[in-house]
Amino acid sequence: MEPLLSSRGDGLIKAIGPADVIRRQFSGETFEEIIDCSGKCILPGLVDAHTHPVWAGERVHEFAMKLAGATYMEIHQAGGGIHFTVERTRQASEEELFRSFQQRLQCMMRAGTTLVECKSGYGLDLETELKMLRVIERARRELDMGISTTYCGAHSVPKGKTATEAADDIINNHLPKLKELSRNGEIHVDNIDVFCEKGVFDLDSTRRILQSGKDIGLQINFHGDELHPVKAAELGAELGAQAISHLEEVSDEGIIAMATARCSAVLLPTTAYMLRLKQPRARKMLDEGVIVALGSDFNPNAYCFSMPMVMHLACVNMRMSMTEALAAATINAAYALGKSHTHGSLEVGKQGDLIIINSSQWEHLIYQFGGHCELIKYVIVKGKVIYKT
Repeated sequence: MEPLLSSRGDGLIKAIGPADVIRRQFSGETFEEIIDCSGKCILPGLVDAHTHPVWAGERVHEFAMKLAGATYMEIHQAGGGIHFTVERTRQASEEELFRSFQQRLQCMMRAGTTLVECKSGYGLDLETELKMLRVIERARRELDMGISTTYCGAHSVPKGKTATEAADDIINNHLPKLKELSRNGEIHVDNIDVFCEKGVFDLDSTRRILQSGKDIGLQINFHGDELHPVKAAELGAELGAQAISHLEEVSDEGIIAMATARCSAVLLPTTAYMLRLKQPRARKMLDEGVIVALGSDFNPNAYCFSMPMVMHLACVNMRMSMTEALAAATINAAYALGKSHTHGSLEVGKQGDLIIINSSQWEHLIYQFGGHCELIKYVIVKGKVIYKT
């Protein structure tokens, strides 16, 4: 079987079928490029459903602290973690942020990612959040990678504010400005995110922010039940969330509520691995009918660009099958972003995002831990080759 991408410039898949049938069907057409995939495998482009890729201020020193036994919240409460990156991101110029963001997207693309969710959230004040969103918008317009933009101004409670005060600022100042800029066509935002966690944003503040975002047309896609069981999954199901991320501490009731509400679980194997957290209960979620997606959670705390490595970790540490992991990194991740009708699978009429790997068995993309650099021969977005080795 082979896909035929559009020759009319719309970047959509025109046909899928046996090579000889397609050659006969389109014998009168001319093509810019024909790729010989003998002995190779064609897969949907990978979808990374959760990243924080716009920031300044690496935290390699904190990695050493964690290895020595410090917990995420201990570092956070001592002014490190998100607060460290917020200070550096506020100081950085828009151009500086764009250049580093562009390089990170290139690394993701070389690892097979063709659609990526990108969050703001290292500003916490309106000025810096808008700076981050402008950087993401510029990339969305100028670069070949597909981007789903998430406003994450509630990533942490800013210094000097309570969670209630921060929520009030977001609802009364940030979101009205986002609505205005979106209406004017200056920026495009798809999703709203809150870090719903003990010691960060409680359930009440989270509810108020998410509902206000939903009221201006944003999809709800937020962090929940990561470090403590706070019933974030139940709240997300009640509010009609498209997706909830992390869920290491989700309750059985929360899992059932998400399955019933068709709310996707975006699981992040890299974070559980690097922070030595207990693994999200992927098997329980799958058995209960939850739509399980995967993300890299790329950020200064979990520095991983590679969805093939994420899939490998999901299989080994979360006991997913390779088929489940591939679905979670393609069609289910697209669903988590509200884009499964156009992305995430090889179907006629969908966007022509695909990767070609140098193996006749697709499982090698997951089986070879860290081997994607040699495996991935082509990355194609909207029918255009954007990377080849």
